[in-house]
Amino acid sequence: MFSHPLSVFNLFIFLTLQLSRVAHAQSPDKDTTSIQSAGGATGAAPLPTHASQEVTEISGTTTTFRPIFTVPTEAGTGKPLLPNINDPNATDAQTVCPGYIATNVKRTDYGLTASLNLAGSACNVYGTDIETLNLTVEYQSADRLAVRVVPAHIDAVNSSQYILPTKLVHQPTIDADAESSILTNDLSFTWSNNPTFSFSVYRQSTGDTIFSTQGTKLVFENQFIEFASALPEEYNLYGLGETIHGLRLGNNFTKTIYAADIGDPIDYNIYGSFPFYLDTRYYDVNSSTGNLTLVTSNNTNAIAEYVAYSHGVYNRNAHGQEILLRPTNITWRLLGGSIDLYFYAGPTQPRVTTAFQTSAIGLPALQQYFTFGFHQCRWGYANWSVLQEVVDSYERFGIPLENIWTDIDYMNQYRDFDNDAVRFNYSEGETFLSNLHASGRHYIPIIDSAIYVPNPENASDAYSTFNRGNDTDSFMTNPDGSTYIGEVWPGYTVFPDWLGSSAGSWWSNEMVTWHNKVAFDGAWIDMSEVSSFCVGEPGAVIYGYPEGFNLTNATEAAIAASASSSQVAAASTGGASSTTPDYVRTTPTPGIRNVNYPPYVINNVQGDLANHAVSPNATHGGVGGIEEYDVHNLFGFEILNATYFALLAAIPGKRPFIIGRSTFPGAGKWAGHWGGDNTSLWAYMFFSIPQALSFSLFGIPMFGVDTCGFNGNSDEELCNRWMQLSAFFPFYRNHNTLTANPQEAYVWASVAEATKTVMAIRFSILPYMYTLFYLAHNTGSTVMRGLAWEFPNDPSLAAADRQFFLGPALLITPVLDQGATSVDGVFPGTTRNGEIYYDWYTLAPQSNTTGNVTIDAPLGHIPVYVRGGYVIPTQEPAMTTRDARKNPWGVIAALSSEGAASGELYVDDGESVVQNATLFVTFTASNNALYASARGLYNDTNPLANVTVLGVQNPVTSVTLNGASVAAEGVKYNDSSKALQVTGLTGLTTGGAWKADWVLRWS
Repeated sequence: MFSHPLSVFNLFIFLTLQLSRVAHAQSPDKDTTSIQSAGGATGAAPLPTHASQEVTEISGTTTTFRPIFTVPTEAGTGKPLLPNINDPNATDAQTVCPGYIATNVKRTDYGLTASLNLAGSACNVYGTDIETLNLTVEYQSADRLAVRVVPAHIDAVNSSQYILPTKLVHQPTIDADAESSILTNDLSFTWSNNPTFSFSVYRQSTGDTIFSTQGTKLVFENQFIEFASALPEEYNLYGLGETIHGLRLGNNFTKTIYAADIGDPIDYNIYGSFPFYLDTRYYDVNSSTGNLTLVTSNNTNAIAEYVAYSHGVYNRNAHGQEILLRPTNITWRLLGGSIDLYFYAGPTQPRVTTAFQTSAIGLPALQQYFTFGFHQCRWGYANWSVLQEVVDSYERFGIPLENIWTDIDYMNQYRDFDNDAVRFNYSEGETFLSNLHASGRHYIPIIDSAIYVPNPENASDAYSTFNRGNDTDSFMTNPDGSTYIGEVWPGYTVFPDWLGSSAGSWWSNEMVTWHNKVAFDGAWIDMSEVSSFCVGEPGAVIYGYPEGFNLTNATEAAIAASASSSQVAAASTGGASSTTPDYVRTTPTPGIRNVNYPPYVINNVQGDLANHAVSPNATHGGVGGIEEYDVHNLFGFEILNATYFALLAAIPGKRPFIIGRSTFPGAGKWAGHWGGDNTSLWAYMFFSIPQALSFSLFGIPMFGVDTCGFNGNSDEELCNRWMQLSAFFPFYRNHNTLTANPQEAYVWASVAEATKTVMAIRFSILPYMYTLFYLAHNTGSTVMRGLAWEFPNDPSLAAADRQFFLGPALLITPVLDQGATSVDGVFPGTTRNGEIYYDWYTLAPQSNTTGNVTIDAPLGHIPVYVRGGYVIPTQEPAMTTRDARKNPWGVIAALSSEGAASGELYVDDGESVVQNATLFVTFTASNNALYASARGLYNDTNPLANVTVLGVQNPVTSVTLNGASVAAEGVKYNDSSKALQVTGLTGLTTGGAWKADWVLRWS
């Protein structure tokens, strides 16, 4: 991300390394040249004795600093590796390894323990076999079973066998009431030594085996762990992120988990690591006997009776790993650590998700209210004046804009916590931000994960953020204790050591210091896999456009295609080589790990584990500390934790707003996530839905994508549709790359109108969305929901991921195909359950609800339906959430076929970590009446403006509110749509809509 030339020093580095990746400590014993970095002023604490110290003078001040290891230029690219799953010569561990035998089995109060001993000679196929293991089985609660397998002895011989500590990632433990609650646990554990150790987990209520290693061998080595379970035919698994993939994972897919800096390739590992899956199984119910028969086909009967049981499986392991999904089984292959499995009985998705969050990963953060407004960003906003122009343009076009963001353009030579003195100077920034905040808007800057290393020979290159971190040993090191150096946007960089004792407080101090200069309102954490790469100038013009662009813009498409061909030809240096790569294959050395090139090669999108990443043998905690190999997938998790507490220090009392790229189970406690560097293609608009639903399962509901696409050029039709779709995602942001065409919502007239239309809906339902987040934060419920989760007994919905529910009440059916003017959708539950859906725009019930229904959806229209049986609180829209919160309230009651509905509303100040007062309102509709009952002391004085009741079957001539008649002109009944609209209620609720309980009756 470059918009101005490199500094002289960085250019020197750039030329010296010849575009090589400054990778690491992979060859710490090689003779290399050290680039020396400033290490702090005189009087700083001495550096560790294991790293020799150098002394220099900067501006007359004597400074000590740690020597910095640099990598030889030949380490510019990763070595060629052939993933094991693609290697025809790879050894199958199941055929050569002996497995284990269980001995010394002992019953405990909550399960059992046992020793597992090798059943034969060690195979040492991808590491060194661990001879003796400890097995622990615990029934931990009414719905959770834990199965752990760890080395029995960790000593000097195998001290590198890293077991994930609870202080880093919470480990579920036995519940306080387990003695009684486990009596109702529906799961049962059994084991066998025939022919070697295996175990099975059964669901007692159905007799179904939900996990069984029978018929396979347990392989447990210091760099390779393998275990497998049978699965039924046509199984339904969801989760195992992060991957751009359909919601249902399918039965021919290898899921790699290794955090990678890569622009959203389909089906490969990307930023986050989530070793958790949801398994849903459908059963045909015999109407005569009630017996259950497992459904093993995607072909189901629309009128048959089915019941579903869902369970969850979480493997608490942070190592690089692969999960192989095959037609009849699932196989886990881990590059280290332990087996730490948790089985969640469910039997529904909501119960699995809630149990997973409350026991293992924590409940998601409650976001500030303003974060649900619209966010605008792009790489390339050149200065404060450009930001002001964007804000003014949104205002001029009448499109609500809540938050303006900056990418790395604002930085001083791409350094964290430092603004460019010309383009984004602090004095102009103070004026801009003062006006922005006065208008009710907010500012969010990007913060990268690496810290620039200044040139100690150049006083003008001084960088105090680095100095303070270096003085406090806040950065990762090489195995020999020297500072680990990588290269990211600013040039040579170091990386915070979150596992050390000082990085957190150093990061917080930097955040507070910078916030005193720039009054930002949240943090966007990027490059946190963590990424390290060669500096390069991304100067190529982008000529890519969405699918079908040539059909709607033939002339422009032809010009772009020609220019693109010329650019490729000019950059070409010759034909591609047809030589077969000389793949690197390593063999295990007894008792020694090869962390840079593990003998088992996972199918990592970047190949070499060190490619575009910190080297696996970089060290946390100094000499003898933890290697990056063991905790690579936790960097993004840890930086979000550090940023959360840094923002609490910088903006006291307010809930931190963070959007992060690399995530891990538990990150939702602190932050939201965006989908990364997607592309302006219709396919990626579709993939945003299963990606968002997957993050609902992972406990990160604050999710959104780069609307209209990040890479490539968007076009009017795609952006029109995408701006409308993303309006129903919790995190709603438009963002794109440096050299792509502008795509702000006001660029195209039709997009501007479509955006205003959908934002009016979004703003009106913000109280509903905020309430959903409150419930997620307190109960573990989801915000965006799959159709199969709301209707769990309908197997036809198992793979549905082109529609979704926002909470339980709103069904969203977007157009996802270029050129379409209609969309096919389903209305779940209408046949089996008598569900009713009401058109948001016409208020009428959907008449045709059987099977796939074709819905008119011209450009600029997104079908939205309100599900009968639910009450949605609303508020009149405004240009910002601050102003919307001052507007009168409304209520939409969508009656079920029984004439009933219910709903909830949560109200607080929208920003405080600790609330002085809150308000919770419950709504109930039945028997021609709508009741609102509130509890709590939060004083909201906005009146009630209107109530809309959908599905009123008979004409209405009289409406009362707490016995007081509503004026006739305020009562409108539509006999066609069966909708009752009541207005003019402000005079009856002058003290506030929720000041007192009320009942609205109609007759």
